[in-house]
Amino acid sequence: MNLSTPAIRRPVGTTLLTLALVIAGVICYRLLPVAPLPQVDFPTIQISAALPGASPETMPPALATPL
Repeated sequence: MNLSTPAIRRPVGTTLLTLALVIAGVICYRLLPVAPLPQVDFPTIQISAALPGASPETMPPALATPL
């Protein structure tokens, strides 16, 4: 006896079983909790540099360019 023999002998039952599985799958798929915009924490880097007594004109070439 083959695995597909009962399905071949009873095509109506096989069709109804397949239809029931498809309907259950569609219903379960619609019930899946999926967030439209998931919460994601993006990594950030914050650098603080100080040069006492420096003017704003000397800070970018002296400190920011090497960073």
